[in-house]
Formats: sequence, C-alpha cells, structure tokens
Amino acid sequence: MNAAERSSLAERFYTHRVDNQPPPLVPYDPYDTDLPLREALAREGGAWGEREVAAYGKQIGGELMEAGRLANENKPKLRQFDAYGQRIDEVEFHPAYHQLMAASVRHGVPSFAWRHADRSGAHVARAALSYLDYMADQGHCCPVTMTYASVPVIRQQPELAAAWLPRILSTDYDPRCLPAWEKTGNTIGMGMTEKQGGSDVRSNTTKAYPVGSRGPGKLYELVGHKWFYSAPMCDAHLVLAQTDGGLSCFLLPRYTPDGVLNAVRIQRLKDKLGDWSNASSEVEFCGAAAWMVGEEGRGVATILEMVSLTRQDCLIGSASLMRQALAQALHHARHRSAFGKRLVEQPLMKNVLADLALESEAAVALTMRVARAVDSSPRDAAERAFARIATAIAKYWVCKRAPAFVNEAQECLGGAGYVEESVLARLYRQAPLNSIWEGCGNIQCLDVLRALSREPATRDALFAELGMAAGGHPALDAAVARLAADYADTDSLESRCRALVERTALALQAVLLVRAGNQAVAAAFCESRLAGAYGMAFGTLPPTAPMDALIERALPA
Repeated sequence: MNAAERSSLAERFYTHRVDNQPPPLVPYDPYDTDLPLREALAREGGAWGEREVAAYGKQIGGELMEAGRLANENKPKLRQFDAYGQRIDEVEFHPAYHQLMAASVRHGVPSFAWRHADRSGAHVARAALSYLDYMADQGHCCPVTMTYASVPVIRQQPELAAAWLPRILSTDYDPRCLPAWEKTGNTIGMGMTEKQGGSDVRSNTTKAYPVGSRGPGKLYELVGHKWFYSAPMCDAHLVLAQTDGGLSCFLLPRYTPDGVLNAVRIQRLKDKLGDWSNASSEVEFCGAAAWMVGEEGRGVATILEMVSLTRQDCLIGSASLMRQALAQALHHARHRSAFGKRLVEQPLMKNVLADLALESEAAVALTMRVARAVDSSPRDAAERAFARIATAIAKYWVCKRAPAFVNEAQECLGGAGYVEESVLARLYRQAPLNSIWEGCGNIQCLDVLRALSREPATRDALFAELGMAAGGHPALDAAVARLAADYADTDSLESRCRALVERTALALQAVLLVRAGNQAVAAAFCESRLAGAYGMAFGTLPPTAPMDALIERALPA
C-alpha cells in the first residue's frame, strides 16, 4: 500500500475534528477583567491598596488556578500514628495546598487589614484580596479566614496577644509541625460546634479545669469533643468550653508550653460534599492545655467578633464563587456557536448571561459595602451598627443565591459544565457551604431580629442606609416604605423573617447600585428585582434591559 492509499484509508477512520470549543480561559487576570470589583474597591475607600490587589489578581488567574485543581484532586489525609506507633495526629496535604496557603499569606489575605489598621479602607482592600483568593480554591481560605478573624479575640488577652500576634500577622507561611514559637508564621483555627448542640453552642459539654489559679489568661485543661474542628493543622484554635462560671473562650495550641504535642486527638476527617482541599475534623480533648481568653462565662460574647468576621468572609466567598462561575460561562458563550450564532448572541442565552452579570455585580457591591462598615472606626457608632446587621443580611442572601447561580452558569456550558474537567463542578459542590458555615440561614435571620430588638441603633443605621437613594427609582422607594411598615408590624415577625431579610438585602443592593451612578444597571436591577417584572429563574430580564452593557461590564471582550 502506497502513501496515498494509506492516507486515504486513514481518512476513512478520522471521525471528527475538534472545533467549536472555547480556548482555555486560564491564564487570565480576574482583577483587571472585573470592572464591578474595581469600581467597588474605589467606591468603598480601598483604592490605595489597588497595587497589592492587582498584583495578586495576576497570580490568581494563572498558576494558582492550577494549584486549586490539584489541591482538590488530592484530598488531605489523616496520619494518626507514625511508623513506630507514636501518636502524631498530622494531616498530610498535597504540595499544591501549601502553594495556595503560601500565596495567601504572602499577599496578606489574613494580615493586610491589621497591618494597615491605621488607614481607612484596609478591610475593604483586604476583602478584595480575599475575593480573588477564593477564585483559585475555596478550601484553603478556611484557615486563612480564621487566622484573619482571630485577631480581635486574641487582642482581648494582652499577654497572649504579645506572644502570638507577631506570628499571626507574619507574611511567612510555615507549615512545619513544630511548636508555634519555633515557627516564622502561625495560623489559627476555630472549634465551637459539638454533636449535641450544633448552632446552640450554649449546650456544649466540653469542660475546662484550671491548672492553678483561674480566670482570664490562665492555663486550663480541656476535656470533651468538637464535632467540627476546622483546619486541625493550625498552630492554635479558639474554642468554647464550660467552666464553673459558664461557657468561656480558650486559645488551645497544637503544642503545649513544654513543646509536647497537645492532647487533641483527631478522630477522623470529615467526608464533605465539597471543600475537598481543606481538612475539617472531629476531635477529642483529653486534658488539652488551653488559656482562657476574655472574661469567664463570657465565651460567646468573646468569640462573637471572630464569628462576625468569618461570616463576612462567607459573604466574600460566595460573591467570589458567583463571579468565577460567571467568568467561565461568559468565556464559553463567547467562543461556542449554536444554530448559526455564537451563544452570547442568542437572545435567550444573552438574557441569562446578563441576568447573572447583574446578580454578580449586586453581590460584589453589597459585599464591599459590608467590608467598609467592618472597616469603620470604633468611634463611628452608626457604621458599627450597620456592620452588625448588614453582615447577617448580606450573608443570608448572597450565600443563598450562590448555588442556584453556579448551577445556571453550569447550564450555559451544558454537559461540559457538569464534568470534573470543568471548574464549575467544583464550584457547584462548594456553593452551598457558605450558607451553612458560621450560622445557617435561620441563624442569620434570627440574628437580624435579635439586633433590631436589642440594639435599636442597628434599625436606625439600616434605614439610614436604605434612605440614601431616595428618589433614585420608584420601585426602590416603594420597597423601602414597605420594609419600614413590615418591620414595625411585630406579629408573626419570626415566621416571616426570611422573606423580610431577602427583601432587605435586595433593597440594599438596589441602593448601592443607584448610588454607584450607572443608571442603566441600577434601573435593570430595580425593575427586575423590586418591581415584580422578574421570574424565579435567571434569564427573565425584560427585553428593555441593557443586556449587552451588563455582559461587557462583567467580562470585557
């Protein structure tokens, strides 16, 4: 058979050419291509940190996206014993996980806000860093977030703060299994949840026994368990335990002061739906050494500031997931054709993509506004009150929207969005987590009611914010008026709280978009979310909506 005949035979079995497929999105710059994020960073006072944020964006959209894939494909493994039978309770991670952690710490995701605490907008810039960080991988963000959020709690105990904070605020990531004081940088975890209580931490049964004298800053031994003990390889955890004076807060290090592995026995790692790169564990405390932080019997109040900041990061994480899913969907639709047109040109698909873009822009606007409130000076009582209530409102709504949002983005890719080669499969597994972590939806709604009833300043701050766009759109004015009446009616308030919090979140997003100054975007949001011209699914914008402009703002061509 000659060459021509062989070529002809080969052609008979050549079944197809690979075409009509998008090129890889990576590498790309998730900061430079995100106009709503850049505008929100400037609007909320974090523009001075843009150089650091922009630098991290370039790294996130390249090598760290690949590290995120590897870290999730290679789950952490628990090593309870060494080859000689010695208890070591170590978690073994893939090198990609350590690469992600090192990048996060080096770029200041856990420390930036505290190292620049003298500058207004530090938490806003840090929120942008965290938003980008979450895009590469979600699991490693758990210990990063807890380390960031631990700072205000540890500061309540000056002697502990002096010893620990220099290492917590370090930009060195040190994964070695050594006592904290022998390392160049430390990470902090948290353990509150027990089997019998869940969100009701006051039912915790773990006991704390004083080693000598009792009280704040003193050493105790803890006996009990934690049902969720996140990131067990952290250098210390903030935990709750019962004393004679009531539920108290403790800093529990991985190693005791004499350099011995603390009596924290890891029972197993959680087999989770998503969050695969992160190790979540169940542990037993068998006389574990820990120092009391804050006043005895005030454990919940002591640790609440950490919880508030971790809730903020759940919000940031969900907004980031939505943004990453949107970027994947837009990229695919711009390169894939069907029925003679690119997908992005098909009227129904354009509506879906524009609607997702609008939802994502509203999510990032609310997220960065909450970060500015968190950033506020302790002397700014109104902003602190707004942070108190807006964090719960925003966490409830944005985290609830993420799973449906990511699923809709998957659908834009069809079957390709459902397979593991696509990042969307991982995002979809991850999407429900933030609505569960740090207080599920009901807890957030009850927290809103609690704030309104116990702290009247939160109501004043909330409605002052809602009033800042008065006259900006008739549907917004009507929504705010209705909210005022519905909150004033206390009959069956708890049972209808979810609906109220949802409508409050939508009104807050509308206010922020109106004040941001893009009238087309704000009008599209008000008319679709507040005026009733909107369906249950994404992709039901009215034909008059500025779909091309929304898509172009979301991911410039």
